[in-house]
Amino acid sequence: MSDDRRSSLRGSVWPESSSRPIGSPIQPSVVYASESPDALDAQYEGRAQGYTYAREGHPNADVLAEQIDRLEGAEGGLITSSGMSAVTAVMLGLLKAGDHVLGGDQLYGRSLRMMREELPRFGVATSLADPTDAARFEAALRPETKLILIEAVSNPTLRVADVEGISRLARDRGITLVVDNTFTTPRAFRPFEHGADVVIHSVTKLLAGHSDVTLGYVAAKDPDQRQAIYTTAVTTGLTPSPFDCWLAERGLFTFDMRYDRTEANARQLADHLAGLEGVKRVLYPTRPDHPDHNRATALLQGRGANMVSFEIGGGREAANRLVKAMPEIAFAPTLGDIGTTISHPASSSHRALTPEQRADLGMSEGFFRVSVGVEPVEDLTGSFTRGVQAALS
Repeated sequence: MSDDRRSSLRGSVWPESSSRPIGSPIQPSVVYASESPDALDAQYEGRAQGYTYAREGHPNADVLAEQIDRLEGAEGGLITSSGMSAVTAVMLGLLKAGDHVLGGDQLYGRSLRMMREELPRFGVATSLADPTDAARFEAALRPETKLILIEAVSNPTLRVADVEGISRLARDRGITLVVDNTFTTPRAFRPFEHGADVVIHSVTKLLAGHSDVTLGYVAAKDPDQRQAIYTTAVTTGLTPSPFDCWLAERGLFTFDMRYDRTEANARQLADHLAGLEGVKRVLYPTRPDHPDHNRATALLQGRGANMVSFEIGGGREAANRLVKAMPEIAFAPTLGDIGTTISHPASSSHRALTPEQRADLGMSEGFFRVSVGVEPVEDLTGSFTRGVQAALS
């Protein structure tokens, strides 16, 4: 076959149309052709807009990033292959050997593992402190502290960070404040308006909302930090799938409606659980008995999000009985699906911690996290009533 023949295989012209598609097209191409070396130089040097290689960016990722940027009040956001890849891009992009990172002590389990095990292998010192108490955070700072990582609302104990106090500390000391906004989402909280320098999301969860996508998002205020994060993501291959980006964009179209419905359900489910015999405690930010209720009211402006955590007695056997008694509720280590899921941190997200470490964070064998979905709330209250009753038997 001649060279000309091979060229013609990729010589198709996209059909012209006097109308336009309503839905975004999926562009799975990994490679983009430029008309000349000079044209390619212009793209790499920022004098022309274009794509080169999908690891360095592609249209579906940019469309999704722009949508989330608008929600967060950000610009230049980056889509990555997962929520943890967004965390990784920030850590590896902004830190070097000899730096120190201070994190909230109730971070997502894999974020805790990165803090405790992965970053120290690269010469980055780490420590943890209670994010609900800015004074404890201040006491844990070091001269070499370069970055603080917190969650606005912690996973899975739903404690509300003292974002205002911690952001003042970070600003006064010139420390980069990174906020994981996955649980709260910009529907309830916009970290950049409260002093954050970098915002992270696991798009996999509430933003995409259908358990069929694995993606992350990160945005930085400072252009130099933005470039450092992007360079790290490209170099380490934290590339998002165009198809996943397309699915997540579709999910965003119903995000506000889904969020409001699941939040209303969560509030009612939390109140229902609190009235059930056998439930030792319920955690939901807008409930008056939540330990951070006043801060939640001020910071989240009355929003409570869709996550509820609760605890029963009876240890692992009671936990097994509860889950088995309500098979219509998916037992899965995830959150943000259109349907309700229940997870057990001791056997999933925080299984790498010792029982003593989990106990210090308030996670017993009877502790559950519920990601509330859009089902009729009476179906949910019925299911959980049956589950708690089974746990008591």
